[in-house]
Amino acid sequence: MTHDIEDLMVLFDGVFLASYRTRLVRGDEEPIYLPADARHEFHRIVFAHGFFASALHEISHWCIAGASRRQREDYGYWYEPDGRDSGRQTDFERVEVAPQALESLFSEACDKPFQVSVDNLDGVEVDRRAFNVKVEARAIRYRSEGIPLRAQALIDTLEVFYIARGRLEEAIAAGRRRLETGETIRPVELTAGVDKA
Repeated sequence: MTHDIEDLMVLFDGVFLASYRTRLVRGDEEPIYLPADARHEFHRIVFAHGFFASALHEISHWCIAGASRRQREDYGYWYEPDGRDSGRQTDFERVEVAPQALESLFSEACDKPFQVSVDNLDGVEVDRRAFNVKVEARAIRYRSEGIPLRAQALIDTLEVFYIARGRLEEAIAAGRRRLETGETIRPVELTAGVDKA
């Protein structure tokens, strides 16, 4: 199965454009989330350079961001660029565990390998393996406690398209059904780790 970014954009927009007024957009520069404004009718998740993994990662941040955060550019968060010292890298990894855990679940649903991103090539040396263990543990926790609704809707969509080899329309319908029913994948509704601000 090829992982064509155009397919992912159609799948995402098909599930979330009408319900969340949000589009997945290929960018030329760094990724960014841009809320709707006077010139743009829809919120935009802009991913870097057409990379499939970048799109999944940026979607994972969107799936965690609460309603008020989705009204702010880049959800109102800071981004510490490459070249972080050990303290800043620890902060970066702490806030990246949950999104990267969701990204790993998205990758699994696409039947695509996942690699953690420590995103600090010019900074302090990073223990990639230790960070990977934290991300894997968070993914296990999501599976046992419940996956946020928007994330689960995307997982349903991706599994129909990439694993079951369904048509785009079938995959989009699966994601929309999840949003309409509001059911979580587990009986315990997930609240910890989801930003409601």
